[in-house]
Amino acid sequence: MKAADAFPVRRVYDPPGEADGVRVLVDRLWPRGVSKERAAVDEWLKEVTPSSELRTWFHQHRDEYEEFGRRYRAELAGQEQQDAVHHLCELAAAGTVTLVTAVKDVEHGHLPTLRAVLMEERG
Repeated sequence: MKAADAFPVRRVYDPPGEADGVRVLVDRLWPRGVSKERAAVDEWLKEVTPSSELRTWFHQHRDEYEEFGRRYRAELAGQEQQDAVHHLCELAAAGTVTLVTAVKDVEHGHLPTLRAVLMEERG
């Protein structure tokens, strides 16, 4: 399995798919109005999400996406974050790991950077 295939992204508001494999919520906050049953996530890894401080900064600087990515990568280099990244890679070694989020604009949030880091880690 290619690394890119191992980490598809799905919004938590969409129904789970049969090919999702292990579903991991990668948001710092639980999605508003979604029950645990409806979310159908196997794990919730807050450790791989941007810090509250970085999220606040990004909401104030939407036009600085590259800087956000640089700062987020720096956060992901922390020990707790690296442990969580390695955990996701270990899960992906056994099959698909779907990254679940409530973010509306998936392509301009933390998911592209997280996926890139995961793919780099897997080689």
